[in-house]
Amino acid sequence: MELGISTFVELTPDQQTNKTISPHQRMMDLMEEVKLADEAGLEVFAIGEHHRPDFIASSPAVILGAAASVTKNIKLSSAVTVLSSDDPVRVFQDFATVDLLSSGRAEIMAGRGSFIESFPLFGYNLDDYDSLFAEKLELLLKINASEKITWKGKHRAAINNLGVYPRPYQKELPVWIAVGGTPASVVRTATLGLPLAVAIIGGQPQHFVPLVELFRDTAKKAGHDELPLAIHSHGYVADTSQQAADEFYPSYAYVMSKLGRERGWPPMSREQYEMARSPKGALLTGSPQQVADKILYEHSLFKNSRFLLHISVGTMPHDKVMRSIELFATKVAPEVRKAVV
Repeated sequence: MELGISTFVELTPDQQTNKTISPHQRMMDLMEEVKLADEAGLEVFAIGEHHRPDFIASSPAVILGAAASVTKNIKLSSAVTVLSSDDPVRVFQDFATVDLLSSGRAEIMAGRGSFIESFPLFGYNLDDYDSLFAEKLELLLKINASEKITWKGKHRAAINNLGVYPRPYQKELPVWIAVGGTPASVVRTATLGLPLAVAIIGGQPQHFVPLVELFRDTAKKAGHDELPLAIHSHGYVADTSQQAADEFYPSYAYVMSKLGRERGWPPMSREQYEMARSPKGALLTGSPQQVADKILYEHSLFKNSRFLLHISVGTMPHDKVMRSIELFATKVAPEVRKAVV
């Protein structure tokens, strides 16, 4: 099983000092984080696209291009690229460029997006939420498969026998589809024969088993066997369980409560947080052994081929984030790899 880190490159107040570091410093810290993940032997580093002040990764491909220059082996992915509000031609060109810079380590993880800021920003109608994604995914896959294309759709200008350049280092860019739990998205992904990434950021992982079964059953009926499956969850690793719980809670609760206010949810309590940290909850926060055990528990449910730990959800001191990545790579990963052959 591949193990990796994902981030939205958060920029929120440090809950201990109530101060916010500069965007420049956050980017410099991020380069150190991805470099450490690479040197410590993790397989994937993924960066999500957002267009709001609390996350500064509006252009994952640019950041991944910089990450390519400080890493050697780790795969560099988006998590996600909001394809519905982007141009598939530019998405392909950007990630083909990252692929050339990284000698074939780029991936695209495409999704419809869990936030809506990009739609009005780039002039798209939210009423077209799903049709935009379906059409643009079709175009992206066609570009990925062929140097010259002819294509016509509803939401973008037609393309008549034109080439899209540069071509990637790999024969084709790996394209994953990320979902939060929508069955229709899972069916589309399986029918197309694409890898699936499932974000489990709340509730209990076992509730997602039917979704994964739907993915595999649909893929099999469509003639696609053994498609890659990734599980993505929030988490944090520290030397002890109590240390992890206490260090992660303030920033995590701040962000989840802030997002909750926007969506009409109550603020997160410590009791809810501890329930999520429980052995069958969705939050992977604890000692290395606890995090390894929970990854293996989820693997017993899903038989996933990849796991991404999202560090961190709200701003934490850089040294603590670095320590968490180190522990994940040197303590958690060996336990998981030993158990999953």
